[in-house]
Formats: sequence, C-alpha cells, structure tokens
Amino acid sequence: MSEFSKELQVTAEFCHDRPTDVFSKHIPMEWVEEAVKQMGRASLRKRRFPAEQAVWLVLGIGLQRNRPIQNVCDNLELAFPDADGELSPMATSSIIKGKERLGSEPMRYLFKTTAEQWEKQSECDEVCGLRLMSVDGTYFKTHNTEENQSFGFVQKGAAFPSVLAVTLMSTSNHLLSDAAFGPVTNSEISYAQQLVGSAPDDSLTLFDRGFMSAELLTSWAGAGRNSHWLIPIKEKARYEITESFSEYDHLIDMPVSPQAQRQAPYLGESWQARLILIPTPQGDIKGFITSCVCPEKYPFEALVKVYWQRWEIERGYGELKQYQLQNKPTLRSKKADGVYQEVWGILTSYNIVRLEMAEIAKQHQVEPLRISFIGALFLIMDEMIWSSNTRTPGAIPKHLKTLRENGKRLILPKKRKRPAYPRAVLNKHKKYPCKKATRS
Repeated sequence: MSEFSKELQVTAEFCHDRPTDVFSKHIPMEWVEEAVKQMGRASLRKRRFPAEQAVWLVLGIGLQRNRPIQNVCDNLELAFPDADGELSPMATSSIIKGKERLGSEPMRYLFKTTAEQWEKQSECDEVCGLRLMSVDGTYFKTHNTEENQSFGFVQKGAAFPSVLAVTLMSTSNHLLSDAAFGPVTNSEISYAQQLVGSAPDDSLTLFDRGFMSAELLTSWAGAGRNSHWLIPIKEKARYEITESFSEYDHLIDMPVSPQAQRQAPYLGESWQARLILIPTPQGDIKGFITSCVCPEKYPFEALVKVYWQRWEIERGYGELKQYQLQNKPTLRSKKADGVYQEVWGILTSYNIVRLEMAEIAKQHQVEPLRISFIGALFLIMDEMIWSSNTRTPGAIPKHLKTLRENGKRLILPKKRKRPAYPRAVLNKHKKYPCKKATRS
C-alpha cells in the first residue's frame, strides 16, 4: 500500500501544472520571458505562436534534426487554441514567420544566461586548484543563398558558405561556458577576443597553437582572478631565458611584433611567460608556454601532462556534429539572422544534453564523460515525444522509472590510456588518373 501511495505522489507531482519537456526542466520560464523582453521581442498581442513559444521551437530544432519543423512543433505542443478553443495544426508558414519575428538576439541572450548559471552549478576537474577549460574553433556550413554568402567560404572553390565558431568548454564535462561566431573572413583569434572575461576565476584555459597572440593571452590572464592560460610554443618562436627552474622549466621574455604593438600599444616591446619543455616529446609538440609562472604553486609535473586534455573540446565538437546534427551538411536557415538564431539554439540544446548526462552520472556515481552522448540524446528525444503523446496518469510512474533505469545503459567503460602519436594528414585519393607517367 505504501508503494502505491508513493506512485500516486509521483503522479500528482508530475501532472500538477508542470511542463514535462526537458527544456522546461532546465530553463525556467522566467529566463525565456526575460530574454524576449530584454530584446524587445515579447508578443504585444495574443498570437497563436508568440515569441516565448518560438524559443522552445528553436531549441527543439537544435535537437531533432531529422524531423520537419511542423513535427518538432507538434512534439513540443507549441500550438495555441484557435477562436473555438480547439487545438488545430498550425501552417508551416505561420511557424516560420513566428521564428523570423523572434530573431537571433533573444536566443543569444538565453544562451549567455543559461551558460553562466549552469557553469556555476557544474563540477569540474581541477589541476593545482585551477578548473580546466579549453578554447578552439569549428565550422558550420550554411545554405548557399545570396544572403548567406556574406559569411564567406572556408576555401576557394567551396560549395557552401560557412560560419566560424569559437567556444569556451569545460574539459571535464564538455559544458559550453561561452561562444562567439560569425563570418569565416574573421580570424579565430578575433572571436577568442570576444570570450575574454568568460573564463571562471581560478581556471586554466588550454589553447591550440593557432591562438598564439600576445594581446589575446595577456588580456585573458588579466580579465579575472587567477585566469591562467597554456598554449604550445611554435618551433620558430623567439624568446630569451631570464630564469631557469630546471633543465626543462624556464621563465622567458618574448618580443612583441611591431604589428601587435601598433594594434595594442599597451603591450610594450616584450611579454613574460613560463616555458615548459617535454622531456620525451611524442609528436610535433615539444613544449608549452603558460601564465602559471610560479613553480611552487604550479609544479612542472602537473603542467607537463595537462595540455593533452585540450583534445576534449575536439571530442565535444565531434559529438555535436556527428550525433546532435546527424552529420547534416548544412544548417536549416537560409537567411543570415536565422543562421545566428539556429546556432545559438544548437549550442543551448547541446548544453542541455550535457546537463542531463551530468545528472545521470551523478545518480550512478561516475564521471560525466563516461555517459554516452548519443544515448543521452536519444533518451531526451524519446522523453520529448512521450511527454507530448502520453497523458495517461497511470502510466507516468512506469515511464519515469524506465527513464531513470535506462541511465545505467548509458555508462561507458573507462577510457584506456593511449600513447600520444604525432598528428598526420592522410593523402587524399586522387579522383582522376595522373598524366605524369613517364615513357620507357
């Protein structure tokens, strides 16, 4: 009898004026209303598809890439009653117009708000008391429309325009803390500059060597309390050793290029960093420079191993594109503002999947990265469809119990420690035969 009472209580709590979809679970309605209000997109008159509903649709599109927009709208129950009080299907044109009225700014505001709040709540791995973060860039293809061509092409002869995105990601749970993106005609460093100040206090951010910039790195370290960075040093880098802590550990001065001095006169003629050399390098990375200049506080042994965590952001991008976007060659939107709106929605939806993975990991006492991304993604999509199609109260406890138990199946085995191999570019197979054959 007590078990039956418990199930009744679960049913009552689940059905009492409470949204059932996973978006409402993590994003309070107040945040959505604030986003559309701040950006002047709140519906002034009662529409069948107001701005607040359009926000949920954009997030749904970010997850359900294999479904048409009408079907996503139906799964999320984003249809308001008509004049007769009946829920009738909305025309696709009305849904698209509702999305266009929303614009991209509310989605940007929502991503920034949620990322800031979720980052504070998340648990991250630490090295020497610093939370590990990573910064890197990735591309999203768009439809080759006249308006989207303003984003530019990655290379000459490319068939589709692309958007370049640079994000700040936690290496321990792959949660995105901030993002900046736009035309590929701008550099990765310019977008990384927009992320300055986004890293949490007491953090160490890992950069790829393509982000080597005195202006970027000095700004990054000065934007917060103990906001440190670490980046591989280039082979042709010029520096002067000013102090040696050991054979592989030095304090160095590096010259600032004349071009950088013109752009940022405050940099001076040189800047200081700590040089960490790898005693037995495996591959083309011989060492790093970092703003963690104190060897007592940040030991050599801890820093020499930490850079390899940077590959976690590459893994996160791979899961985003391969599983969440299902290897779709292009984004849906054919207009520039729609592209911005869609990317903000995709990144926010990606974070929601990561939050669900963190909850499952916490429940089963494992690390977040041991939860299958694609398994969690499918679980969320199934939950969305079930929530919209199943309203029988008696079936709710059974479905909730099934969802909780399914989390056990998503746990992956521990990753094996593999040796580091040098990165190599595979030769592409030639499409046409070579005409340079010699005659005997």
